[in-house]
Amino acid sequence: MHNTSPPVKNGDSGQISQSRNSQITIAIGGMTCRHCPPNAQRALQDIAGVQSVHVSLASKTASIDYDPLRVVVTDLLKAIRSAGFSAGTATTRLPIKNMHCASCVAAIESALQSTPGVLAARVNLVTSSVDLEYEPSQVDFSGIRKAIQSSGYVIGGLSAADAGTAVEENIDPEEAAQDQEYRTLMAKFWFAAVVSVPAVLFMYPDIIPGLNEWMPMGSDNRRLVWGAIGVISLPVLVWSGSQFYSGMWQALKHRAANMHTLIATGITAAYLYSATAILFPEWFPSEALAEVFWDVAVVVVALVVLGMALEVKAKGRTSQAIKKLMNLQARTARVVRDGKELDLPVEEVVTGDIVIVRPGEKIPVDGKLIEGSSAIDESMITGESMPVDKREGDEVIGATLNKTGSFKFRATKVGKDTALASIIRMVKDAQGSKAPIQRMVDLVSGYFVPTVMILAILAFVVWYLVGPEPRIIYAIIVLVTTLIIACPCALGLATPTSLTVGIGKGAENGVLIRSGDALQTAEKISALILDKTGTITRGEPALTDVITAGNFEEEEVLRLAASLERGSEHPLGEAIVRGAESKKLNLADAAEFAAIPGHGVSGNIDGKRVLLGNAKMMRDKEISIDMLTKDWERLAGEGKSPMYVGVDGKAAGLIVVADTVKPDSKQAIGLLQTMGIEVIMLTGDNQRTADSIARQVGVDRVLAEVLPDDKAHEVQKLQLEGKTVGMVGDGINDAPALAQADIGFAIGAGADVAIEASDVTLIKGSLIGVVTAIEISRATMRNVRQNLVGAFGYNSLGIPIAMGALYPFFGLLLSPIIAAATMAFSSVTVVTNANRLRFFQPRRVVK
Repeated sequence: MHNTSPPVKNGDSGQISQSRNSQITIAIGGMTCRHCPPNAQRALQDIAGVQSVHVSLASKTASIDYDPLRVVVTDLLKAIRSAGFSAGTATTRLPIKNMHCASCVAAIESALQSTPGVLAARVNLVTSSVDLEYEPSQVDFSGIRKAIQSSGYVIGGLSAADAGTAVEENIDPEEAAQDQEYRTLMAKFWFAAVVSVPAVLFMYPDIIPGLNEWMPMGSDNRRLVWGAIGVISLPVLVWSGSQFYSGMWQALKHRAANMHTLIATGITAAYLYSATAILFPEWFPSEALAEVFWDVAVVVVALVVLGMALEVKAKGRTSQAIKKLMNLQARTARVVRDGKELDLPVEEVVTGDIVIVRPGEKIPVDGKLIEGSSAIDESMITGESMPVDKREGDEVIGATLNKTGSFKFRATKVGKDTALASIIRMVKDAQGSKAPIQRMVDLVSGYFVPTVMILAILAFVVWYLVGPEPRIIYAIIVLVTTLIIACPCALGLATPTSLTVGIGKGAENGVLIRSGDALQTAEKISALILDKTGTITRGEPALTDVITAGNFEEEEVLRLAASLERGSEHPLGEAIVRGAESKKLNLADAAEFAAIPGHGVSGNIDGKRVLLGNAKMMRDKEISIDMLTKDWERLAGEGKSPMYVGVDGKAAGLIVVADTVKPDSKQAIGLLQTMGIEVIMLTGDNQRTADSIARQVGVDRVLAEVLPDDKAHEVQKLQLEGKTVGMVGDGINDAPALAQADIGFAIGAGADVAIEASDVTLIKGSLIGVVTAIEISRATMRNVRQNLVGAFGYNSLGIPIAMGALYPFFGLLLSPIIAAATMAFSSVTVVTNANRLRFFQPRRVVK
């Protein structure tokens, strides 16, 4: 591809895009952690002729400025590949049908990862989908579909008619597919349940008054009725239990076993034994052995299908956070085109459009306010309940709610580039990721079904050889019960359901957690480093104090100083002017304004000679400042910047400016300390200023005068102390430290580089978000462990009991029907427990 070629769209296809000004964006595959972008960046920067490189972990792309006379695109691709990554990859998410257990996950991932061209495959059992990263040059959609089919599964989705209905009714296709699956399973359950009633009723005529006389043991009536029950039970297996047989067949074709194998084998063994007893009773040595188990077959199918239906319903609730975010999007926008106001679908808004928003309306896309002002409710994005005042020049976020005034804004980001779309994409990616604890569970689950089948066969053999009479009956019961009670579903769902709900809950509260790894690591944080500027403090100077001398009034001193600094572009001068404007002071124009380098500024205001500067300036003008020296030293000791004000040759007072502490920083730090986390402040400022801020917020350990390049080294030193270190920052110079930390938190209002280097993004920009993130992490991982203990405990106790471990001691043998009920509801219990996280409430700032 030559640099003079026209631009090529760079979208989900992962193709390379290029513009005429020698800039190119290349999709990079294989970047899995925050340490990868620096490696790719170094490889590209080493090429002579490459001017600048920016590698983004979030979008998995490299934006490169280069000299086309010295560099060709193939050089860039080779450099990326030499660093161990692939260039020009694509990502996609595909729905998968009929996944119900961890064995399904392992089979699909294995088939895809062994396909040439597929770089990564992550299957999510909760959303019944797979996230793929692949190279289009090596494998296309057809190849991916074949790989999935080779594992015994198919790509899901709605039928054309149902998909059309979903679009017309504005229903999420994934939600519609789940609803369709739920309705199908419930129909199968009700059919099986209706057949179960006569099956159970007529299987035990000896205990039902009236039936015993009509259907005595060995009578033709009993044989005929049981035969009829067998006939009406067959459709239950064929239709209500069809998914078990199709799933087993697909697994057998690939020499594998799954949950369907266990259920199908169990109900088939029960049905075939019963059919043999009816058709060939003479094969049995005694009449008592010619028992039937139609009730076991149909009731097991009914209960397991009911459990699957409830599981689908419960799994749908785990994705409520994503649905809430998607529902925030405005449907239409009022756009000014050719001087006319038009109501257009939000999809038709383009960058640069002028959009009008009236009170009570949602802001349709991201943009910059150009006319008017208002208060905007941004709680749905940031979690902050108080409306934010917006005026000309301020950014507005799509999907937020306009509360009071009307205004116009220019659209800057639309479609998939808006803040809301980015949040949804990030949350979906995070929910599809796996925590380290889940990888261990997946490993165990891979051996689970074969182990259960071996145990069931061993139990059958033991009972048949040494069990009490009738041995064959007991052996059949134990075989069926052992196969049915084992539940790989609960194991497979234990972790991803909790992660899905936990990450979604974070998004609801303005905390974007990028992956399961980050969620699990946040729980273990023992030390948290806070960058001072922009993290603990606001990151910009503000007027804090006005000290007067002699007979001067506070408002007059401030008015004169602000009038002098009016129009100044210096941050300290701007802070003074903002402070005066907030007090509604009328500022005057300055005459004979002069800036004296290293001293301050001077000018005439309303006929008065006004000076604003340091002590040296005052002494040079022979103005006595002795009465203000103690105040100056005290304020300077607090980390503030006091400036002397002189009026007509006399000391008028001090104007004090400082980078002020955010209102909730002290409370957030206190909460972190009560959670057992050591809080450390890191700053490049001098020790005196750093100590002053630390005292205000209650931080005991301060690392001051740290150069930007040394921040990552300070993180490393703490890690060498054996601590799990979190880092919170917002600036470009924080990016290396964020990447070095075990987990990095980026302030959402900060630099893009810092956000991309982090594991958690705090949209609101408040330290309370760190508290929320850690609380969500701890609550989620506690929930995961509860699920795993329940799942492993259930199987560890249930399988031995099903094999007959209690029979020698108590004479108890578990019924296959009870086994089916417990198996069906064990997975429902896991999902229900995960859904408890939806009621989690983070700590709020005390106003």
